[in-house]
Amino acid sequence: MRAVDVNNLNKSFQKGRKALDGVTFHIEEGEMVALIGASGSGKSTLLRHVAGLIRGDEGSGEVSVLGSVMQKNGKIDRSARKIRSGVGVVFQQFNLVTRLSVLTNVLMGLLGKVPVWRGSIGYFLKEEKLRAMAALDRMGIADHAAKRASNLSGGQQQRAAIARALTQGARLILADEPIASLDPASSRKVMKSLKKINQEDGISVVVSLHQVDYATEFCPRTIAMRDGRIVFDGPSERLTPEFLKELYGEESAELFGDAPASLEKPQAAMEDNLAMAAV
Repeated sequence: MRAVDVNNLNKSFQKGRKALDGVTFHIEEGEMVALIGASGSGKSTLLRHVAGLIRGDEGSGEVSVLGSVMQKNGKIDRSARKIRSGVGVVFQQFNLVTRLSVLTNVLMGLLGKVPVWRGSIGYFLKEEKLRAMAALDRMGIADHAAKRASNLSGGQQQRAAIARALTQGARLILADEPIASLDPASSRKVMKSLKKINQEDGISVVVSLHQVDYATEFCPRTIAMRDGRIVFDGPSERLTPEFLKELYGEESAELFGDAPASLEKPQAAMEDNLAMAAV
């Protein structure tokens, strides 16, 4: 069974301009794949479609996740909510409730699996709390469990978001620019955490990145996008500066270096928060 199966996906936001143009790719279970491209290439839009947060154009292709259809012909499937229970989404803006404790934020990964009444009042069982603590321990931040999420550094908050996906029991993690706003040291810790759960748990990971050096170091396979299309899909080791210049021209300079990328558009972050709140 494939973790992700996308066939002929199209998305238009403005007349005459396609954000996604006939995108087709497949990711097997247990793979860790980087999704790279300059700003506006379609990376985040693609991940939101895979997560079932937005739908493709009417009559567009099909997106299947973990063996089930997430959307087809521009319509989100009725089973999308159930499918999402196996998908952990890690956003650039962490998507934590900053006034709540780190542990409570991690326990929120269980909201789709516990009775509604328990989730609505934040009542979790001892074994569920132990599960969340174990996930925090794996991320190296168990000693911060009682702190407000707002008191953590950016890198720690991102690792808390990964711990939430682990607690959720996700079989697929979609990480949308998870290190774009972090310093190099924090970025490496986050990427190491994603690599660790991929190797130790067999969790499939798709991570969009603004800088190719992290892709070549942590992800065996890379999918490169430009103008809403896939322009490369293959071994990350092939992504030399010379090869990227062939693909992107002068834009290739944007894909190298350790400086944090600029933040995503505020509107995109707002859409993510609203969509996940409805999950």
